[in-house]
Amino acid sequence: MTNTPKLIGYIFKPNVKLNLASQTTLAILRAIIGIMMIHNGLDKLADVEGFAQAYVAYIGLPFPIFFTYVAAYTELIGAPLLIIGLFARPAALGLLSTMFVAMYHHVKVAGLSLPYLELSAVYAAAFLFFSVNGAGLFSFDALIAYWLDGTSFSAKAKQLMRIKSAEETEAV
Repeated sequence: MTNTPKLIGYIFKPNVKLNLASQTTLAILRAIIGIMMIHNGLDKLADVEGFAQAYVAYIGLPFPIFFTYVAAYTELIGAPLLIIGLFARPAALGLLSTMFVAMYHHVKVAGLSLPYLELSAVYAAAFLFFSVNGAGLFSFDALIAYWLDGTSFSAKAKQLMRIKSAEETEAV
């Protein structure tokens, strides 16, 4: 029971750099890669059998249709969650796992050819970043963490999140 607040804090509280530019950049990055992953999930659902045979069965996974749906819905559910920053760490971890499978497929098809690996590797790096650091201050996770424990954020973080004004911050 005593570990529950720490676990909740880890899931929701972002690792923060307290300046507007870095927080805005994180939110933009979440939006861009999230939109691209939604697109990838929709592509998988557009031709489930084709994707299952060309990608999933090719790498030797059992139940290729099932795993195609798992990958597609991981992208279609995880990406919007990452975009809004709600359960961003678990969502990014799920998306990271789909990128690891994609990278394995690319290695199996073309060896360590950078042109085949580069896009999935860039996505994997971004999802790894959000898995470790969270969504940032401009996210629902940060609002939930503040709601659960308002003392866990510095005055500067509260000011950036527009929870407290600059005058209130200086008064404290």
